[in-house]
Amino acid sequence: MSATVTTTKSTSTPGKGNGPASRMSLGKVLLIVAGALVALSVLRAFVDAAQQADFDRVTSSGQIAAALSMAVPIGLAGLGGLWSERAGVVNIGLEGMMILGTFFGAWAGYQTNPWVGVLAGVLGGAVGGLVHAVATVTFGVDHIISGVAMNILALGATTYLAKRWFEPLGDIGGSPKNSPQVDPIQTFTVPGLSDWLADLENHHWFLVSDVAGILGGLVTDISALTVVSILLVVGSFFALWRTSFGLRLRSCGENPTAAESLGVNVYLYKYAAVVISGALAGLGGVFLALVRSHIYNEGQTGGRGYIGLAAMLFGNWRPGGLAMGAGLFGYSDALQLRNGGATVHALLILVALGLAALAAWRIVRKSYVAGAVSGAAAVALLLWYALTDTVPNDLVSATPYIVTLLVMGLASQRLRMPKANNRPYRKGQGT
Repeated sequence: MSATVTTTKSTSTPGKGNGPASRMSLGKVLLIVAGALVALSVLRAFVDAAQQADFDRVTSSGQIAAALSMAVPIGLAGLGGLWSERAGVVNIGLEGMMILGTFFGAWAGYQTNPWVGVLAGVLGGAVGGLVHAVATVTFGVDHIISGVAMNILALGATTYLAKRWFEPLGDIGGSPKNSPQVDPIQTFTVPGLSDWLADLENHHWFLVSDVAGILGGLVTDISALTVVSILLVVGSFFALWRTSFGLRLRSCGENPTAAESLGVNVYLYKYAAVVISGALAGLGGVFLALVRSHIYNEGQTGGRGYIGLAAMLFGNWRPGGLAMGAGLFGYSDALQLRNGGATVHALLILVALGLAALAAWRIVRKSYVAGAVSGAAAVALLLWYALTDTVPNDLVSATPYIVTLLVMGLASQRLRMPKANNRPYRKGQGT
């Protein structure tokens, strides 16, 4: 097949005319992050010592390391959704495929070694993807209905199997709701660099210690599975956007009829994409079971499959944006683990300044209503910060879900999904 079969030239935004969808470049992202760090450092200089400690935690190496470990399963689930939807199949069943990954990863891991558990969890998720592919591609079941059924089926199956397989293992820590302990997967620390960055962070220097804290969290006690996950994001970009295989797969999600007319086996590519999607979601489940907790626990996915879908939407169906979305959700998810109330309280003023800047930009662009809304939100956050000392823990626990709703609401206006996504396709319909 010629490379000219790509069908992704059009970048129209549904409901917003035919203009190209805006795309955040890496340079803009780094500029925004640098501006936020400078603003954080300036703000810290004007608060008392107790509040300075709260500001320090925003960029501490511990907070960043926790955010990274929380971002990985979300990112893997989102990456699974990206593979599936780029081929035109919506995969709401990511949560169920993650559950299969947690269960089979822990089941094989405690009996042998954690890397065999990784393989078993990936295979468990891939089987879930295969079931979803059979239902949607071969039998034409509605993608949403099949995905919801997948989630219910995975939850029911693992609950039943946990009772049969783990309950008799009470003498080594098993129960109907959890597996025995699994040996940890290797972690890595960059020698020398990690200690040097920790020293810089402890000096609490203007801006320098913030940068050192962020970098320190990225090079200290990093799981081998985290490294594998980062490589998978990069590899997915090259596979989908730099190879003929990826070109054909994406053509199935844009215009399967045209792809078939050019000799592409649409069913085969859809099957491959959805099975890979399930395997990636299963790996996300394995990460939760073998890296985060070293054990299978009933309900430990906690809706991260759905948050992964939100990260995929945030990234506009591209790996780079998806990684940024996973990082955002992972950071908010990690807040509840590390004195979240005080840290979220410190973030209120930073977010308020960002909204004030956005309001000014909107007004300059003559978008007065959006500018007024952003300005009102900035004032409300400033009042909240000034009138309180912390944020209630219940609200901190809900932070990942609140961020998910806000991102979905704000990003929905510029999304551009694959054109044939969730549309029924039957072989030979274009002939």
